Amino acid sequence: MFSAGVERKPAVNRGRVLEPSIDAGVSAFVHRVAELWDHHLGQRLAGVYLIGSLAHGGYSARYSDIDIALIADDVLSSGEIDTVHANAAAHSAELAARYSLFWANAKFSAGRFPPLDRVDYLDHAVPLLERRHLEPERPSLAEIRGYLSGEPLRRWSQQVTGLNTLAVLPVDDHKRYLRALLYPARFVYSWETGNIASNDRAVAYVASRGLLGPDIDIVARALRCRNAGSDPGHLFPERQRLLRLLEICTSVSGGAEL
Repeated sequence: MFSAGVERKPAVNRGRVLEPSIDAGVSAFVHRVAELWDHHLGQRLAGVYLIGSLAHGGYSARYSDIDIALIADDVLSSGEIDTVHANAAAHSAELAARYSLFWANAKFSAGRFPPLDRVDYLDHAVPLLERRHLEPERPSLAEIRGYLSGEPLRRWSQQVTGLNTLAVLPVDDHKRYLRALLYPARFVYSWETGNIASNDRAVAYVASRGLLGPDIDIVARALRCRNAGSDPGHLFPERQRLLRLLEICTSVSGGAEL
């Protein structure tokens, strides 16, 4: 369903399309979300895009989020976001629980669109619906490093501490544990390059340069576990290695205060 009297222009993919390996249910869900936003915003909507692993590769049916970027002419209200999310949940509550929205106004001066996600949008976005193609200024390496050494590093540090206090790994924390193990590769890759890429590419990059030392072993095993969609319980006895990985990332960031 689309806004009455509004001609919906076809999406322009600029050479990027949804991977054919993506489950049909996920494909239907993301297109439904785009339709919901189109119906809700009408001409205020510039475009709806896939970012994250659905766009740059490495999507896991078990462990990945469904990251969607939206560019509107003006500021979205919390009520608008909640309404569309509720309608998406009516389509699939399971997939809506994994749906994460990144959005900005036309000037990219408001919204929820951190620097690395803006890079992902610039380099990898797959359009689901596009009326007008708008682009932000590319974040500088200094801006990306400032971002990484702030809230993302603090949040990951807290996760590392919390995971190390657990005696056993609950099923609900499987995703969180794998992400904590893979984050150092993604952190160092983005810190050095100013880019964002799949887990596979980030792990390969840091491994080829020896940037995580011997602890790249558990990161690589976490990647294999994620790609296979298997349980990470066999990696949990080595959770203290996260503390060494945290030391490395803190050192890379210049000893950012956590």
